[in-house]
This record gives sequence, structure tokens and C-alpha cells, in this order.
Amino acid sequence: MERPTVAFSAPGKVLLAGGYLVLDRNFTGLVCGLDARIHVHVRTLQTSPGLTLSEIIVRSPQFRDAEWRYGYRETEEDGGIEVTQLKGHSTAKKSQNKFVETALAYALTYASAVDHTKIGPTSITILADTDYYSHSGSSGNDALGTDDHFLNFNVALHEAHKTGLGSSAALVTALTTAVVAHYAPREVIDVSSDHEKARIHNLAQAAHCAAQGKVGSGFDIAAAVHGSCIYKRFSPSILEGLGEIGSKAFSTRLKEIVEDRNPTKKWDVNIDKKLARVVPRGLRLVMCDVDCGSETVGMVKKVLSWRKSHPEESTLLWETLQRGNEDLATELQKLSSKSASTPDDYENIRTVILTIRSLIREMSSKSGVPIEPLVQTRLIDACCEVPGVVGGVVPGAGGFDAMALLVEDREDVVDALRKFVESYRVEAEEGGGVSIGKVRLLGVKQEDQGVRREDSRYYQKWLR
Repeated sequence: MERPTVAFSAPGKVLLAGGYLVLDRNFTGLVCGLDARIHVHVRTLQTSPGLTLSEIIVRSPQFRDAEWRYGYRETEEDGGIEVTQLKGHSTAKKSQNKFVETALAYALTYASAVDHTKIGPTSITILADTDYYSHSGSSGNDALGTDDHFLNFNVALHEAHKTGLGSSAALVTALTTAVVAHYAPREVIDVSSDHEKARIHNLAQAAHCAAQGKVGSGFDIAAAVHGSCIYKRFSPSILEGLGEIGSKAFSTRLKEIVEDRNPTKKWDVNIDKKLARVVPRGLRLVMCDVDCGSETVGMVKKVLSWRKSHPEESTLLWETLQRGNEDLATELQKLSSKSASTPDDYENIRTVILTIRSLIREMSSKSGVPIEPLVQTRLIDACCEVPGVVGGVVPGAGGFDAMALLVEDREDVVDALRKFVESYRVEAEEGGGVSIGKVRLLGVKQEDQGVRREDSRYYQKWLR
């Protein structure tokens, strides 16, 4: 049976408020979807007549030698579809891609469980919008580098500098959606349906947590599926006991979790879209790349360790931050209800952001984790001196990922800010012994829409 050719994309994210708090179900995060997307195209792998393959080829053609080949097999005792990288055939150096491999296995297992048909060979192409990576090493002379959305980054994948927009969550969401839509067409993937989005969310959360090796907060997957939202995390116990692919009855357990049919482990995630437009009319969210990413996992562990050893102090700080985050959401919502805004309307937002930043620096100081490093503090403060810039934060877990700035939605403001950051220089001593790379504005904007179906013809020049 010929399976349909499909393509889906999922957006990146920025956790505008709620970094670290979002790990706890008592608190929330204000998540902004971004229009930078990861795209996944899936089609049947054509073979010679009479030849049967149990192989899936995954390519990321924007990077050098980025090709992975996987074998797959149905395990015994309802253990799901096991995926194994064919080492001798994959071209990528440092080639294991845990997120691709795990998401593929979970999607194949779920598709097989709902459609009860044999998995066939496929060709999968992954493409990333340009702002996911700092691409100073790219070559503009490459014919494939002239597309408005996709650039040939001209480096190996493991050498590319991420800008911190949530590429792994967007990848897992787009990949699981596209693979299920390709293999299980009877289960229509209608991404405009809340019911279907709930299934996509649950499957992507399970796959993403397995790939990370831990149950995270999941706000990045929520944004990839739903777009901008106020997010309260799910209970980690929902995914505990799922086990590994190949374990007895794994396929049945995964299907129950994805379709929320386990009465003792119901999904209790709260994805509130009432503030669907997080950034109101009159303001624009812009991201500023400093080409110097941080190690999120290590930072989170240190902050949580400090919180555990200082429960009273940290709880008070968390609760104060939560009130600040709620104040920010309230002020943004007030502006969203107005037909027009003036610069005077932004003063409350500016004040709330400064309060939140002060509390984040307090958390940073007490935990010994550079959530808003000194070099970033000075850069944000300098940006806020540009007329029309309302405020800025180091979003999410912080560190040296791209900064988020709220500015008046006028081209003269954005142009002035762009010129300022491109000329901005900082000495290592000024930054507390840390140097940042070239500063530049990314082209991303807020994206209220989550995962969506795309026209497969759009990707033709990248396919082979």
C-alpha cells in the first residue's frame, strides 16, 4: 500500500516568564511561540521491483554529511517498533541523533498500534528555518542557500551553534506528527482539532522525555503543539512506568498514554490559550542572538539542588516571581484588549519586567548559576536605552542563549535596535570574565499557531 507523502512543521518557543518555576506544578510559565519552524517531510522510499527494505533514511540537507539510516523491526510481546541505526551507512560524524531516533521509534510504535499495518521504508527530510542556528559559517554561494526560509549552513550538525529557540522540541513534535500521518492515514491528523492536538502533545511529550533521559517540564513541547500559551506542567508520574521500547506490552502502554485512556494516570497538563496573543498589538517580540549557548541541563540541576537545600528561602522567591509573572501576563492582556496603545501604556510592563529581572538575578546569585549573567545584564540594559525598547529578559533557563526583547512594533525602532546590537562590543573583563560572540537580531516574531500541515511541494529542491 502506497502511503501518503506528508509534511508538517512546528514552531520554536521562548519562555518569556517562568524559568525554573515551570518545573513545579504549583507555578506557571508564559510561553511565546515563534515563527521559526522545524519542518519534516515524509515520503515512501522507492525501491526496485521485488526488493523489500526495512530501512528508513533521515536527511538534514542543510548540514554537511547529515544522513542517518535506520533499520526497524517489530519486537515480541507487544514491545513496539525497535529502531536501530545502521552505523555503516550513516554519513554524519558523531552521528547518533537521540531525538530523531527516539521520536521515530515512538511514532512508529504508535502508528503501528492504531493502524495495525506493516511499517514500510521511508525517506524523511528535516529542515530548519534559519534562525535556529548562528550561521556565520554558511555560504551564500550555494544554490540551496538562496531560499527565504532555508539556508545551507555549510557546517556539520554537531558544529552548528544553536540560538536556543527550542529546536529539539519542535523537531520531535513535527517528526512524530508527520510519521504518524504517513503511516496511519486512517487516523486523520487534523491539527486544527483540539482532540488531535492532545494526542500529538502526549506522544511528543513521551518521546521528548525519553530522548532527554528524564521527564522535563514540557513547556517547549506545549508551545510546539499549541503555540503561545500559559503553561502548567503535567505530573511526571504520568510517564513513569512506561518502560522502554521492547519491554513487554510497551506498545499498549504507549497507546493508552497518548490517547489518555489510563484511568490512574490522566493527563493533568494545563495549556491556557486565553492569552493566545501573548504579545499585544503595538508591541513586537524580537530575539537577540549572542552566539554563545548555555548548558541548560547542568544549570537546572544546580538551581534545583540549591532549592532543595534552601526550601524556605527558595519557596518565598518562587512565589514572589510567580506574582511578577502573573502581573506581566495581566498587563499584556490589558493591552491586548485595547484597540490601540501609546508609549505611556508600556510603563507598567517596563516596571514589571525590571522587577522580574531583579528577582532572577537574586536567584542567580543565591544558586551560583549564571541565569542572567553580568554580560547579558549589561547588554539588556544597553538595549533598553534605545528609544522604543520596552524591556528584555534572558528567557527560560537563562545563560547565554538568545535574549528576548519587547519593543514598539515600528520598523524605525527595530532598525535602530538592529544597528545598535550589530555595533555592540563587550570586553571579557567587563562581562565578568565571560565573552560573548557577535550580537545580532534574529528575524523571528511571535507565532500563535502551533504544529501545522504544510504543502509537500514547498520542499522539492531540498529532496533527493
